[in-house]
Amino acid sequence: MREVRTIAAFCLLSFAPLCCLGQPVPPTHLSLPQEPTPNLGKLKTKLLAYHDCTAPTCYAPSLNHQADLAIAWLRHRVAQAKPGEKLALVLDIDETSLSNWDQEKADDFGYIGSDWDAWEAKKQAPAIGGTLRVFNEARSHGVAVFFITGRGEAQRTATADNLKAAGYKDWAGLALRGPHPKDESTTTYKSGERRKIVDAGYTIILNIGDQLSDLNGRPQAEYSVKLPNPFYLIP
Repeated sequence: MREVRTIAAFCLLSFAPLCCLGQPVPPTHLSLPQEPTPNLGKLKTKLLAYHDCTAPTCYAPSLNHQADLAIAWLRHRVAQAKPGEKLALVLDIDETSLSNWDQEKADDFGYIGSDWDAWEAKKQAPAIGGTLRVFNEARSHGVAVFFITGRGEAQRTATADNLKAAGYKDWAGLALRGPHPKDESTTTYKSGERRKIVDAGYTIILNIGDQLSDLNGRPQAEYSVKLPNPFYLIP
């Protein structure tokens, strides 16, 4: 009888479910935790697709749409100009007048200062087509064009050469950022440069930038146009 009990016990242990032996049972349905924020790899894939697609809401069509709005306003405002009124257009440079897309892709949307310095020194950034159209429209009506950029003063020659090579010619001013307090915001710097233009007797009728910090602050243009840029942020 004892032998029978031993054999029975062996059979029960050999064929019993693993849970009965204190082992975990693989669940039939896995409940995986969700990522707490959007996945960076997926976001980069979406950015690449957004840049390259051609639907009306994609990057290039959106740039052209905003340029069309700017040109419509420019023509309207020029027609309303008073005799002797000095009109001005203000443009940001990076991702507004010139595209740095090749460098953004090369650094996988990161910012590596030495890489960007080398890129700017090459003077190869192409014009953003819609902005170049606005620029040419402004010049055809005698509107003065001023560039205000966050690029450092050390890049002045390379920046000016790149703008000319990309098709921007005969502008009235090019402001680059010199030494400044660490706590000085981009908005403070750019609005200060606009103040210099106003103090020189110009009326800023239009300002175009890809960052809100290009447009905010006082004085503001009569009409401001924000270009899309989901690729980086300059607060």
